[in-house]
Amino acid sequence: MNIATPIHAKSADPGKKVGHTACPHDCPSTCALEVEIAQDGRIGRVRGANDHTYTSGVICAKVARYAERLYHPDRLMHPVRRIGAKGEGRWQQISWEEALDEIAEAFMKAEGKDGCEAVWPYYYAGTMGLVQRDSIERLRHAKRYSGFFSSICTNPAWTGFTMATGTLRGPDPREMGRTDCVVIWGTNAVATQVNVMTHAIKSRKERRAKIVVVDIYDNPTMKQADMALIVRPGTDAALACAVMHIAFRDGYADRAYMAKYADDPAGLEAHLKTKTPEWAAAITGLSVDEIEAFAKLVGTTKKTYFRLGYGFTRQRNGAVAMHAAASIATVLGSWQYEGGGAFHSNSDIFRMNNAELTGKSMKDPDIRMLDQSQIGRVLTGDAASLRHRGPVTAMLIQNTNPVNIAPEQRLVKGGFARSDLFVAVHEQFMTETAELADIVIPATMFVEHDDIYRAGGQNHILLGPKLVEPPPTVRTNLFVIEELAKRLGVADQPGFGFSAREMVDRILETSGLPDYDHFLEHKWFDRQPDFEDAHFLNGFAHTDGKFRFRPDWANQPAPNRPPESVGLLGPHPELPAFPDQVDVIEMADAEHPFRLATSPARNFLNSSFSETKTSRQKEGRPELMINPQDAEINGIAHGDLVQIGNRRGEVRLHAHVTTEVKPGVLIAEGLWPNKAHVDGEGINVLTGADPVAPYGGAAVHDNKVWLRKDDV
Repeated sequence: MNIATPIHAKSADPGKKVGHTACPHDCPSTCALEVEIAQDGRIGRVRGANDHTYTSGVICAKVARYAERLYHPDRLMHPVRRIGAKGEGRWQQISWEEALDEIAEAFMKAEGKDGCEAVWPYYYAGTMGLVQRDSIERLRHAKRYSGFFSSICTNPAWTGFTMATGTLRGPDPREMGRTDCVVIWGTNAVATQVNVMTHAIKSRKERRAKIVVVDIYDNPTMKQADMALIVRPGTDAALACAVMHIAFRDGYADRAYMAKYADDPAGLEAHLKTKTPEWAAAITGLSVDEIEAFAKLVGTTKKTYFRLGYGFTRQRNGAVAMHAAASIATVLGSWQYEGGGAFHSNSDIFRMNNAELTGKSMKDPDIRMLDQSQIGRVLTGDAASLRHRGPVTAMLIQNTNPVNIAPEQRLVKGGFARSDLFVAVHEQFMTETAELADIVIPATMFVEHDDIYRAGGQNHILLGPKLVEPPPTVRTNLFVIEELAKRLGVADQPGFGFSAREMVDRILETSGLPDYDHFLEHKWFDRQPDFEDAHFLNGFAHTDGKFRFRPDWANQPAPNRPPESVGLLGPHPELPAFPDQVDVIEMADAEHPFRLATSPARNFLNSSFSETKTSRQKEGRPELMINPQDAEINGIAHGDLVQIGNRRGEVRLHAHVTTEVKPGVLIAEGLWPNKAHVDGEGINVLTGADPVAPYGGAAVHDNKVWLRKDDV
């Protein structure tokens, strides 16, 4: 059985040619793709590249169906201007010249009235291509518009891992295919990172390796596990501490390794004396036997690869939990072995110089930095979120859909409804954010423009060349930035005036990498460090070369640490000196007895693909996964309409009664458009934007809620 429904590369139809590119979407795999191109210039099937050693010929089904998205009848094709009330849906088609002129005029008007910080360019990872994603930063810095703190996805996980290792890299991800045990922790890889499963299953087939999955519900990845550990949301650190307690107790701890490579193993051992399996069982909901069995498996299997996912970043104690999970590999000495150690992301190995692309030389540290996750608070005038400065009155949005994906959705929608806020959205579809805009302009898709990509979950830099011609009335992100720069008087500043291909070459040259033509021939470039560096056998990346059991939560550099003007975030004084369970999460209480997580759906990717017919058909409708015990207590039957809520609001959706979730836990897989819900309000009505300690983040899986059957 093919558990991941992957699409394998095969010989193309003789009448078609094959183009090579990379998946542009917000996924750590960044798969190398083969795209069939017919004689009429249209794409056909999309497949994984067989000769790419990480993709290994396998991609997810939703990307394999990309032609459905590219040729979707609802794709935006012309610039439009709003002519009715915001959200009314009345639009007038205009020319590109008119659209760009009006956007520039609105920005100049906002700047003239409230200063340059009144304009907030807003973007994220709808494309992961460096040129098309990040060029908006160059315009921001050239014009001294409000800064953008990109907090919504990675920060807690990245922070926790770098607190431990000093850097964001680790053992070659392909070693998951050469190990004796893979621990997939905090990621539903079958749904979100199919290649993790490709390599894990290779080890199972070839080496009889065990696959352990740690997650909060019985998802498709759990169903492939030899050992499945379902923990209560936000309790991962307790499990990690108990595993390390057992390692010290039963002699699995590699004391010689820790003496050479860790900062304070004696202090850690003393701290863990009370972190018994019984202690952890009461917190996590696991049995003592499950915890003991897990600890014994990894303790007696030297080649254990801990694949730590982005689930850690969705809880308010996520940084602490990530640090604790990574610490297991150091207590056991797993890093010493091929197929051993801990891995989250390889982001630090690529060393790509994007300074010119992003206009770094023009960045003014005195310009305020606004938190992406707090867009609702920013747009509704929250003084703290605005850094106690003036309002945001004009925005350009590329590559993201905040009205759907941002937390505190009611605040977000209220902010976008402001009559004094001008919004331009550059998009591929009329998203719910675009529906509230003043100007909407159509964007290209990844096979229609040039770009360069670097993976997070693997080890390659990949070229994404233009493969087919776009519709004549849509434009690239770079085109929009360049044209606005001309109208706003900054086109003569550094970094402007280059085509996408030219900018790719400039990035490659300043990064000491082969040029565009080399990539065009060879398709990708392996940036994986050698074994000793990848496994930290030359020391970890802290100044003393030691792994940090005692993290410096206040001072450690991190990939996306907020600037000094923002400072530490969240309840950082409560973070522990050693790995520990810290309950800064939204704990269930008498009024809100359930914990809600908004986990990814297999056929969507954030809000992308929710517009395609096949993905929507496969997902069905927005539903809430409820344990049968909880359903019975609340008088709920499968398929009933239910209501869940908290202090932020309430949402109605249909009950999916299943043993795949534990009592007290609710799962709403998404991300469905708001309008797909009964009342036109989506699950992010219930999620919070308060920052995760110590460096920020959005804890969208960390929510306490009440539940009741809907009587309407």
